This record gives sequence, structure tokens and C-alpha cells, in this order.
Amino acid sequence: MAELRQEDLETLAAELGAALLGRGWLLTVAESCTGGWAAQAVTALPGSSAWFERGFVTYSNQAKMDMLGVGPETLERHGAVSEETAGEMAAGALRHSRAQAAFAISGIAGPTGGSDSKPVGTVCFAWATAAGLVRVQTCRFDGDRRQVRLQAVAYAFREMRAVLVAMP
Repeated sequence: MAELRQEDLETLAAELGAALLGRGWLLTVAESCTGGWAAQAVTALPGSSAWFERGFVTYSNQAKMDMLGVGPETLERHGAVSEETAGEMAAGALRHSRAQAAFAISGIAGPTGGSDSKPVGTVCFAWATAAGLVRVQTCRFDGDRRQVRLQAVAYAFREMRAVLVAMP
């Protein structure tokens, strides 16, 4: 499989933007391990202000609690890299924005920080709409730190678009 490039992210972001525009919806994103890369790919596109409302970069646990309302008990019990935390991040992004769609990304990009139960490359996602949490998922990506982060952003874009396309 060919390595993803920044241009690929912008193409995926444009496809997601078209799906959001078709509904008249705004997107917000909550990012941890990707450090704002999803928001950067979106805002690289002219006209993205018509469908992108805001992004939250919540790298620390404290930021996740302060900015998104992630519960300290969730972080203590499940950790920052968990479907539970990602779900609360996405829900919090919606609560603290004017958007109707959100996704969250939290993972271990490496090269350190992994464990037996959560190795480097583990990334947890959540996708939500104003109607509620749609789904959460954990993926494992191969490659170095940059590749893991790039794949995570691309996956979040693809799956958010799929959620929107599948909705009535």
C-alpha cells in the first residue's frame, strides 16, 4: 500500500466537507495524538469555513477534562487511549461548539509510550452527531510516529464521511 501524503488528507477532508455541506452541518474535532493535524488538513482547503467550526487539541489529560469535560474517573479507569475517553471527547466537542458532527482521536503514536495491552500504533476513535454518539473503534496502525498520526487522521476523515453518508 502506498504511503499516505498530506495531499491525500486534503482530498479526504474535501470529500468529508462535501458530505457536511450537503446536510448544512458543521464539523468539530477533538484531537490528542494527532496534535491538530486533522484541523490543519481541513483548514488548508479554501472554503472550509463553510463546514468546519472548530478544533480542540487536548494532548494532556487535564486538557481533556478542562476543554471537553472528559471525566477524571474515565481517564483513571480506562486511560486516555480508550474508546470510553474518545467517546467523551467527541461528545464534549459537540457540547462546546455549534457543530452537528464531531470526531475524536486519542492514541499512542510512539516511538515510546506503548504497553502490552496498548502497543504503539493503538489509536481510539469516536464519531458523533448532534443526535448522539454514533460509534467508537480502536485501530492499530503500523509505521513510525508520523505514519501512525497520518493514518489516524485519514481514518477519522473516511469514517466520519461514512457515518454521514449512511444517515437518512
